[in-house]
Order: sequence, then structure tokens, then C-alpha cells
Amino acid sequence: MEETKRRGVRLVLFPFPLQGHINPMLQLASILYSKGFSITIIHTHFNSPNSSNYPNFTFVPIPDGLSDVQDSITDGFSLLPLLNLTCKVPFRDCLVQLLSNAETEEEHIACLISDPVMPFTQGVADSLKLPRLVLLTSSVQSFLAFAAYQVLRQKGYLPISDSQLETPVPELPPLRVKDLPAIETQNLEILYQFVDSMVNQLKASSGLTGNTFKLLEQSALATFTQEFPIPIFTLGPFHKLYPALSSSLLSQDRSCIAWLDTQPPRSVIYVSFGSLASMDEDEFVEMAWGLANSKCPFLWVVRSGSVHGLEQVEPVWPDGFLEMISEKGCIIKWAPQQEVLAHPAVGGFWTHNGWNSTLESICEGVPMLCRPSFGDQKVNARLVSHVWRVGLHMEENRLERGEIERSIRRVMVEKEGEEMRERAKSLKEKVEVCVRKGGSSHQSLEDLIAHILSF
Repeated sequence: MEETKRRGVRLVLFPFPLQGHINPMLQLASILYSKGFSITIIHTHFNSPNSSNYPNFTFVPIPDGLSDVQDSITDGFSLLPLLNLTCKVPFRDCLVQLLSNAETEEEHIACLISDPVMPFTQGVADSLKLPRLVLLTSSVQSFLAFAAYQVLRQKGYLPISDSQLETPVPELPPLRVKDLPAIETQNLEILYQFVDSMVNQLKASSGLTGNTFKLLEQSALATFTQEFPIPIFTLGPFHKLYPALSSSLLSQDRSCIAWLDTQPPRSVIYVSFGSLASMDEDEFVEMAWGLANSKCPFLWVVRSGSVHGLEQVEPVWPDGFLEMISEKGCIIKWAPQQEVLAHPAVGGFWTHNGWNSTLESICEGVPMLCRPSFGDQKVNARLVSHVWRVGLHMEENRLERGEIERSIRRVMVEKEGEEMRERAKSLKEKVEVCVRKGGSSHQSLEDLIAHILSF
């Protein structure tokens, strides 16, 4: 396909303003820009991306109304329906202006690409006769679990009750009830309505692109194509197709790379729970002693907000902990994660199993210690531990220092961990097959480009 056909063709992308959603959207934008498309990013003022890292993109901010209604945000979920409400008018006005400007500049806006958790964008796109593609920022398997909410409610799996936690969910193997992507909220009915809207508006879209690859989620993809009669393009892992610049909302501390350089191969466990997950102070203390007692070198990301109710974490360090770890531990506030996972000193990743982190670990052949917190993370952890078998799932009731120490050693130094590492290495090789010319992800990218040019 001649690249000249893409000149003068602009794509408009609208990420949901949380780190785990912004990253893949800007990675996809970078991939498509490298293929000749012009890129416009519409974004909220809340968590706005750093436009200076992407000088070739046009960034257009819209008011998000959050400063007026922040008191209405009672839990993590509240942000979703709120932004779908407050962004609707400014987003439509912005899109109208962009379409008008494109006509003046003799450009063609081919389509909108937005997140499934912004279902209102489908109605806006339809009203302007603009095709909408959806970027799935989670695993396909976890999205299928959300899509099954109605069935799960009818079967009595939702809302989750303590008596059913270990019950298998035959509609979504290999998940148990405790693995379902439940979201903590005081407004369950609003949650169910929102998920229904997200699923229905995806079905109404012009296609889905996913940050995954066929050899990783074959079974889930087969189910998806049966349930959703839209084109699907799996061109992940995005960061392997085009190593984009950082879209981190937090400042990365690269001093950890020099520390890793001093450590033996595959000896370090990297610990990071993403940009949102947090824990109580007791769990934090157990983690600290579990890491210290394991005798394994560790790189631990402890950002502000990691511990409930504490902006700074220094006061909760247990007596004698920092002295005990001395050369064994490196503690920072935020890491250049892809670079860390690719470092030869890193032999394991203790993770919350956000989809970006899970994929990045798979890409580098690093086995995982799984400690999911919310949303799709529990599904991902189950896949890692029981389908791909490249990690160990730490159950919530086992988070005491002795169990933590044993779990770390199982992954890092025992035969079980070595077997996981071999399977992880095999998955890494599958990634390399998918993204090279002729591989499934490379072909999906070509198919996506042809699909966009057909609009």
C-alpha cells in the first residue's frame, strides 16, 4: 500500500485520562504516525499528556468540568460516568471545529479512535457521520468478563458474595468468582448501566484495535469474534511495534538503572503496583519485611499515594528496615518500567497486573508475582498464573511477611521459578514472531491501515 495515500489523512484520538489508558493510546498514535497519518489528540485538562514529548502531534485540550464536581467523585468508578457526562458537549464542539478546519486545510479526518470507557463518543461520532474505532486498553479476556455482566448477574455471580469466592465460572474459564473484574462502588446499578452502554456502543463502532497478540489470547479472540460482529485488529504489543517516547504522568527516576548494572543477572525482583493501586499501612510493613527477609535484591517503586492516607511513605518504614536492606534494596518513586524489565539483572516482577505491565513483562520473558487490586487486574493475574503459567498468584489472605518471603523465593530462586522463566522465554519468542514482518501483529497493522483508508 502506497504511503502517499495516507498524506492528508488525519486521525483524531481521545484517550481516557488515566495512565494505563493514555500509554497505549499514544503508542497507537505513534505507530499510525510512523505509517504516514497525521495525528490529533483531544484530551482533558485532568491528567493531560505531556505534548512536548510528541512534537509531531496536534494536542487539543477540552474542558472536563471536574473542578466543579470533584465532590461528586465518591469512589474510583465515579470518574467514568462523570467524564462521559461532562465531556460530551465540549468534545462534540471540538470535533465539529476540527472537521471544519480539515475542510479548510484540504485534509480528510478519516476516523475517531476512542476508549471503550468513553461510550458517549460513539453517539457524537455518529451524529457527525464520522467512523469510530475503539482501542481496547485491557486484555480481550477481561473485556469479555465485563461484556458478560448481564449473564453473571442472572446466574447469581454478581454482586460477589464471600460464600462464592472459590466457585468456578464455567461461562468464563478459567475464572473463579473471586477473579471477576468487580469494581468497588456505592452505585452498583449505575455501574451495570455503564457497562451495558460500553458494550453496546462497541458493537455499534466501526471496529476494535487491541494491544494484544493472537498467540497470547487465541481462545478469547475466538469468543470475541462470535459475540461482536465488528472487525478486530490485534497489533500488540504496541511498544514492540514502535518504541514511543514516554507518556508517563509521573517523573521517572533513572538512577535505578545504574544500580541494576551492579547486580548479578536475573537476581533482582522489581516491585511496582502501577499509578493507582494502594495498600494499607499493615500490608506495607509486611511487604517491606517479606522483601528484606527473602535475601533477594529488589527494586521497589514506592510512589506518593502507595499507602492509604499517606502522601509521603517515609514515616511507615519499620524500625531497622532501611539498615537491614542496605545494598540489597533500591527504593524509588517511579521507574522507567520498560527499560527496567528489559535489564538483564531483573529476574522477576511483583506486579498489580495492569494490562500494560503484564504485557511488558511477557515481552521481556520476566516471570511475575501477581498481586491484583481491582478491575481487570484479577482476570490478568489468573491468566498469568493458570493459563500462560508464567507467574504466581498471591491470594489476598496470604499477605504476611513469611508468605511473601516464600513466594518471592519460589519465583526467584527455586525450580518452580526456573520453569516459569522457561515458559516466559517461550512467550517472549512468540511476541517476536508476531511483530516481525509477516507475523500476525504486523499483518493486523496492515489490515487496520487498509480499513482506515476505506472510510
